[in-house]
Amino acid sequence: MRIRTLVAADAPRYRQLMLEAYRTAADAFTSTAEERSLEPISWWVARIAHPQGLSVAFGAEEEDRLVGAVALEYSARPKIQHTALLIGMVVREPARGQGVGRALLAAAIDHAAQRPGVQIILLTVTEGNTAAIHLYQQAGFQVWGIQPLAIATPAGYKRKVHMAYRLPDPVQAAMA
Repeated sequence: MRIRTLVAADAPRYRQLMLEAYRTAADAFTSTAEERSLEPISWWVARIAHPQGLSVAFGAEEEDRLVGAVALEYSARPKIQHTALLIGMVVREPARGQGVGRALLAAAIDHAAQRPGVQIILLTVTEGNTAAIHLYQQAGFQVWGIQPLAIATPAGYKRKVHMAYRLPDPVQAAMA
């Protein structure tokens, strides 16, 4: 398995992976496969390789097949430039349990840590997704809140768990 930063040319494969995830793990996402399938390829390119650097995605490949991905979104807004959002974590079923999610998460954390001024990574995960919550907690994310009625599903409303990862202060890390 190899983890790499996705580029614009990867957008069709990334789109395919995400649409599959929206269908097979619908409760994990706030978007639906139907709404995302309407997005033009330019939307997917911006999601994985924003021209102004406001998003980046990492892909996990096995034998040239995209088996997992995760993305980070950054903001140009001055009051929240210190925050990164981790979004769209997905690992195809056959690749689960092999460290793919952990490797993708490590790549995203490392990228955010290298971005000047970023101090915290935020994410949400659907309550009940114990494998994802465990993965995030093992990486150092902490729960800071629960959003009630976060997503409507055929089985009713589900809550979202809000988690945060505080990046080390580069000045203090250099002094240690």
